[in-house]
Amino acid sequence: MSDEKKLAHNEYLKIDSNYLRGTLAEGLADTSTGGLTEDEQQLLKFHGCYLQDDRDIRAGRRKHKLEKAFSFLIRVRVPGGVATPEQWIKMDNLASDFANGTIKLTTRQAFQLHGVIKTQLKRTIQEINAAAMDTIAACGDVNRNVMCNPNPFLSQAHADVLKISQEISEHLTPATGAYHEIWLDGEKVESTAEEVEPIYGKTYLPRKFKIAVAVPPSNDVDIHANDLSFVAIVEDGKVVGYNVAVGGGMGMTHGMPETYPRLADIIGFVTPDKVVDVSEKVVMVQRDFGDRTNRKHARLKYTIDSHSADWFLEKVNEYLGYDLEPVREFKFDDNGDRFGWVEDHQGNFHLNLFIEGGRVRDDGDSTVRTGLRKIAEIHKGDFRLTGNQNLIIANVRPEDRPGIEALLEEHGMLNSHERSALRLNSIACVSLPTCGLALAEAERGLPGVITELEEVIEEAGLRHDAITIRMTGCPNGCGRPFLSEIAFVGRAPGKYNLYLGGGHAGDRLNKLYREALPRTEIKAVLGPIILDYAKSREDGESFGDFVIRAGYVAATVNGLDFHENLKPEVTSA
Repeated sequence: MSDEKKLAHNEYLKIDSNYLRGTLAEGLADTSTGGLTEDEQQLLKFHGCYLQDDRDIRAGRRKHKLEKAFSFLIRVRVPGGVATPEQWIKMDNLASDFANGTIKLTTRQAFQLHGVIKTQLKRTIQEINAAAMDTIAACGDVNRNVMCNPNPFLSQAHADVLKISQEISEHLTPATGAYHEIWLDGEKVESTAEEVEPIYGKTYLPRKFKIAVAVPPSNDVDIHANDLSFVAIVEDGKVVGYNVAVGGGMGMTHGMPETYPRLADIIGFVTPDKVVDVSEKVVMVQRDFGDRTNRKHARLKYTIDSHSADWFLEKVNEYLGYDLEPVREFKFDDNGDRFGWVEDHQGNFHLNLFIEGGRVRDDGDSTVRTGLRKIAEIHKGDFRLTGNQNLIIANVRPEDRPGIEALLEEHGMLNSHERSALRLNSIACVSLPTCGLALAEAERGLPGVITELEEVIEEAGLRHDAITIRMTGCPNGCGRPFLSEIAFVGRAPGKYNLYLGGGHAGDRLNKLYREALPRTEIKAVLGPIILDYAKSREDGESFGDFVIRAGYVAATVNGLDFHENLKPEVTSA
């Protein structure tokens, strides 16, 4: 780190934290408040938790001079998205015992629990670890949950990428003993020797770091949204290696053009035996050259844009001690899930269920959560969380399928995929009422928006035509909105920036079509465009391609081809 510039506050916080310990233990023991100090909140992220409060009742509590209704989000790492039935049951128990009665399936194939109060936080994390899961590095300036393609119809390729994903995750997990000391009552090691983080160092990374592994033709992990991705190259049913993609990222800030979403650059190819090594060295280059003075300029995408993709490749090769091979050819068809039953080459079955917004709950007439628990109690295979917030009941033996189908029918899930293709290709972040960054609704808002648009979809005869649609409560990009064909990004209560024209396979950024569009005007604005698409599209043309060809969004910006990796021209900080 350079001494010439003042570092961001979090850098000093990490330096002084004694490898992520800080005063967390003391803060958790303080029962005079349901919250934590600002510094403790920042360190808590490295342990997989965020402090939140219920914003629906914030004003009322303020009026009565009460502390905010603090609670904690707990994110559980699930490398590759694969969980056992026993782990599912454990998460279901925790949702009832300590959280708000729901399980959230995230866009990074992880579990989230919401509404855990401070006095139950430690016990909840202990229970998670007792189920052979953990929360360490689920958040914070480190590598987070490693995603991989969960589609079981590519079973051998999936087995390969799952193994690679888990190996990357394990290798890049922080080595600090703080997690075990604080949460699991691990013994504190009294030693005069300095503790060592062999990969991250004392200050970890400048910002969060995300990794994904994809198997073409499916891009359901959205490689272009990740700091580092590996694209499996499959020959004769075997993964012979991986293309390496770097510098993707979704987050931006309204009113700050120097922040922007960015597509990843594909810089080389590596054989399977070198994937973990490449992962480590890419992380180390970002560790050493990422911007530690400005956290809004600290992601890998900005490091690459401040130098160049060629420079970054040279640095990675230098750290590796060998060169990445030339990029191999591949093709993505889409970035959605395959719904319904699929039989693999071994005769086992897999069912991809649609879980709207990734929220597993019993609500009104819906008993999805109860049904999935009953299935977990008899299921002998596993559960696979997808990057699109859905769930695969995987590796179902033929003799067990009738019993599972009976439970699915009893709880209204057997035909969960018999929805409009628009709804099946939707993603929404959590947003209100718990996310402190949310400017507008997302998880609670998108279903109603889709219901209105489905009236147009049905009129246009597009019920079975997939259009990716995503809604986030703010521009930080947790739901990967800037890659979808239609995106709503929260701008203010009840208002959204509307983006159009993303690539159907997640390989092109969308562009701003309407700023601060009121929620009440969405159907009126989008309806005519959807009808025009149905009438005027070319054979096989996706909605994202159509809105560009038809001129709804510009084909070029500042002279750059819209199909290229567009970003504003900026000066690095």
